[in-house]
Amino acid sequence: MENNTPVRKLNSDRNFWVMVLLSIITCGIYPIFVMSEISGDINTVASRYDGKKTMHFCLLCFVVAPITFGIASFVWYHNISERIGAELKRRGISYSFGASDFWLWNVLGSFIVVGPYVYLFKLLKAVNLINEHYNTYG
Repeated sequence: MENNTPVRKLNSDRNFWVMVLLSIITCGIYPIFVMSEISGDINTVASRYDGKKTMHFCLLCFVVAPITFGIASFVWYHNISERIGAELKRRGISYSFGASDFWLWNVLGSFIVVGPYVYLFKLLKAVNLINEHYNTYG
């Protein structure tokens, strides 16, 4: 019989406006902290089912992205968005999110300025839904 007890309680109340405000106040340090938490959360929630491990965001941000001139960031965001979308489907949560949201909102949407904010909102909501489900059902 499979043990579905949560390993630890995950944060399920990340707020978009708090993220934007603290991003401004901390000169971009707070989003690094939040994305680091999100990369750890998705590993906690999904790794035993999909067998994957998402690179910690700090490693990406401070080591890998500078070496690859930022290209690794696109790959990382594509992969984590795809993984979050797959976890939403696996858990039966009816919320649409995936790699296409990254490319459409964060990359192409940057031309209309608000696109990256829409992506961030959708990302935080998706992770909150997954973490809430995990905290309840394991």
